[in-house]
Amino acid sequence: MSVPPKWLTPVAILALLWNLLGASAYLMDVTISPEAVAKMGIAEQAMYASRPVWFVAAYACAVWFGVAGSLALLLRKRWAKPLFVLSLLGLIAQDIALFSRPEVRGDLVVIFLQGLVFAIALSLLLLSRKAEREGWLG
Repeated sequence: MSVPPKWLTPVAILALLWNLLGASAYLMDVTISPEAVAKMGIAEQAMYASRPVWFVAAYACAVWFGVAGSLALLLRKRWAKPLFVLSLLGLIAQDIALFSRPEVRGDLVVIFLQGLVFAIALSLLLLSRKAEREGWLG
């Protein structure tokens, strides 16, 4: 294993924090109380209630494999790359479900935010690939 650059640890810590934010959002989403759902607008309630189970599963895969991949990157483990692949695949499945909904298609905020999440997920996968190729992971 070769010596990794000094910037790798701070980037891995930021990646872990980013993915923990995603995991936190996921947990808030799946543990939302019926009272909180009732306070949503009618359209939001309908959208929340009509999400397919595979959407929630893809969301879980995206965030939890992202957390695990970030932790693996921080610990300099080779399994970071396959975990980031699984996270990205979960995100792609989640985005397919999200953008297939007519009420979301033209929403520029959703498009921007999901684009940002996708760019970061892809960047982490590419970083783990580079780290593996450079011998920074054991």
